[in-house]
Order: sequence, then C-alpha cells, then structure tokens
Amino acid sequence: QLQLVESGGGLVQPGGSLRLSCVASGSRFDYYAFGWFRQAPGKEREGVGCISSIGTFTKYADFVKGRFTISKNNAENTVYLQMNDLKPEDTAVYYCARGPCNYQWAPIEIEYHNWGQGTQVTVSS
Repeated sequence: QLQLVESGGGLVQPGGSLRLSCVASGSRFDYYAFGWFRQAPGKEREGVGCISSIGTFTKYADFVKGRFTISKNNAENTVYLQMNDLKPEDTAVYYCARGPCNYQWAPIEIEYHNWGQGTQVTVSS
C-alpha cells in the first residue's frame, strides 16, 4: 500500500518561494503518476498540476503556469512542487496523491488515491 507524506509548507512573504516534498513509502513508486492539489479555506480542493510516472511529462493549472514546477525523483521516492512568485491567493493546504497525468489531464479527485495529510502554505506579509 502506497503512503504519501507531504512536507515543506510554511509562512512566506508574497513573491517568495517554497519547495514542497511528497515522500512515498511502499512499492512501485516509479510506476505511478502523481498530482498536486490544494484547498484554500472555504473553497473546494483544486488541482495544481501532475507529473507522469517517469517524470518527463507535466501538466499545470492555468493559475500556476510559469510559477510552479513539479518534479519526480524515483530514486528518492519523492515528488516535488517548487513554488515561485507566491501570491496570497496561493494560501492553502497542499496535497499530493497518486493518479493519472496525460495531455487530457483533468484533476478529478475520484481518480486520485493514497492522499497525504497535506501541508499548510501561507503567503502573507
């Protein structure tokens, strides 16, 4: 059974950067694609982006394009979310989960599994 643990969240000023990690335990990490999601207070959870199993393909939501980058290190069983130029509206709990990533990517939660507990990101001056 794959288990995911997110870390790296915190408080950052607008324009700052953070790198979130999603560490997996269990087998076949290199076999799976992953997605990052976030949930802001009072809002529904939304997809941020995804990465393919071998890490060569990524897809992003329009609101993070050019600012966020997802990478995957199969040797370390870790998926990263590098966030640059953070804005107050990026404040949310960020989650990773196992699920599909392709050209038709639509972040449908029911297609994702093994959700982590999330890590809080707060962007504020």
